[in-house]
Amino acid sequence: MILTPETSTNIIYPDSDGQSMADNTKQFQWIVTIKENLEILFASQSDVFVAGDLLWYPVSGETIRQAPDVMVVFGRSKGDRGSYRQWQEEDIPVQVVFEILSPGNTLKEMAKKLKFYERYGVEEYYIYDPDKIDLNGWLRSQEAGQNSLEVIEDINTWVSPRLGIRFVLTPQTLEIYRPDGEKFLTSVELAQQREQERQRAEIERQRADTTLLQLEEERQRYQDLLKKLQEKGIDPEQL
Repeated sequence: MILTPETSTNIIYPDSDGQSMADNTKQFQWIVTIKENLEILFASQSDVFVAGDLLWYPVSGETIRQAPDVMVVFGRSKGDRGSYRQWQEEDIPVQVVFEILSPGNTLKEMAKKLKFYERYGVEEYYIYDPDKIDLNGWLRSQEAGQNSLEVIEDINTWVSPRLGIRFVLTPQTLEIYRPDGEKFLTSVELAQQREQERQRAEIERQRADTTLLQLEEERQRYQDLLKKLQEKGIDPEQL
């Protein structure tokens, strides 16, 4: 919800707007999946901040704000925050925003959000409706003197300029791929993947142990044969 500026000189910037993060399990799962996979993607970059459902205050002295479902800021350090107060962050705005629709979202609400993100410097804005499997995106354009968010006409297989991730719409769902081709996975899928990798590593270890055991048995048989030949007075080197 967008609030109008307050006139009081003692401005309070709440860390919560009193609204729930998600309206249903499907919306929540998508928010968590995108946020967590982006954190994994940029884990090695200390100056990329990723957050979910965090209030963003773009202007000092005003309480106008938004809480994007997922937001990404390049140029700011990782770390805990109660809210993103832009004037305390070298005045760097949020550059990428994701919103996951729920049945409770209205056209009026989403129009206000688009206007807010356009006004305060968002470069890429994505809205995904998991019920309709519908993805829409906007990209900031500065052509012909404009400085506005323009609709991305061909969103399927679109690659985010900032994030490098690729969006693929299938009849069943939205798939998101990292620059290395790895697919965004849920926490459960990530855990299953780690378990499969652990099992593969265990199988390889067992195979290696078996090979070493076989080599040791071969070495022992060879040593036994040499001993028997020597007991019979036979020089193996003469054979």
